[in-house]
Amino acid sequence: MAKPIDFTAVDALMHQAVEDLVFPGAVILIQKGRVPLYHRAFGVTDLYSKAVVTSETVFDLASLTKPLATTLAVLLLVQNGRLGLEQPISSILPVLKGTAKEKIEVRHLLLHTSGLPAHRPYYKQLLSRSRAARREQLNGLLAAEPLVGRVGEKTTYSDIGFMFLRWVVETVSDMRLDRFVAEMICQPLGVSPLFYIDPSHDYAKWSFAATQWCPWRKCLLQGVVSDENAHALGGIDGHAGLFGTAKAVGDILGELTAVYQGTPNKGVFQHRWVKRFLGRDETSTRAFGFDMPTPGASSSGNHFSERTVGHLGYTGTSFWSDLERGISVILLTNRVHPSVENDRIRTFRPVVHDAAMACLSDA
Repeated sequence: MAKPIDFTAVDALMHQAVEDLVFPGAVILIQKGRVPLYHRAFGVTDLYSKAVVTSETVFDLASLTKPLATTLAVLLLVQNGRLGLEQPISSILPVLKGTAKEKIEVRHLLLHTSGLPAHRPYYKQLLSRSRAARREQLNGLLAAEPLVGRVGEKTTYSDIGFMFLRWVVETVSDMRLDRFVAEMICQPLGVSPLFYIDPSHDYAKWSFAATQWCPWRKCLLQGVVSDENAHALGGIDGHAGLFGTAKAVGDILGELTAVYQGTPNKGVFQHRWVKRFLGRDETSTRAFGFDMPTPGASSSGNHFSERTVGHLGYTGTSFWSDLERGISVILLTNRVHPSVENDRIRTFRPVVHDAAMACLSDA
């Protein structure tokens, strides 16, 4: 029987991070393939009730929505021949024909090279409209948004690009993005809980980590999406809105790793397309929809291989998955609770990832 790996160093760092107010609470999961090696919870879900975080605590995953929901939805549509990576989005969204966006292809949105700006506070205009009218109005605002750069020339990390991808996925599939993710990805893979909040559903059985106190919503956000633009659209968009546990994120990554390595998997994703999406694109420093480590300056630290994909979320969430070695580290925190001004996690992330990889190396 294999000797258990000693993760004492990771334990100490996580306890110290809570004490130093890097975040009130967190769950960290280190896994090899699908096998959890270390899965522990720390701190509290919120500073008021002081409810203890457990491995089952659900976090607002923020921008992890981009790779884990929207990108995988695009991958399935490409895999099934319903969408092309080099397909101009104007062929799907005719309102863009004859505009500067006519040359934007699906791959440009996935690689953040579309020329679109990073962010716009659309929610300020949307909130004055009825909820039923907001989706159409937002699509109109997206269509009218001027480019800030030439298509395909420069990388500008863009929420707006993934809002366009939500529009593309919904148009091609004729399904709202949350339904597509639930029915085409999560259910076939048996991944739960990983979901967009649906106001008509009862989530009483789940414990949610709180995020910030929102000044204009005048409440502590808990089980409510933090991102304002996603909130205005009912909590469902391509750049944000997904909630889940560390295990659910790990289950998705375990499946992608299996498909990438050609080992037994559930057959939802095809090896060819997972290799294509999760490899570094020749025109970019990124993979399609996923980030990759920048040598010497990555939140993943210094010990993940070149065949690593990951992503960060504004609320304090992240994952890094070394596809070559099958090692994934998922770190879910609520660092924005109670204030978004807390950015101590920037220095903490590479330290804890280095410690995790050192523990594995020592073993």
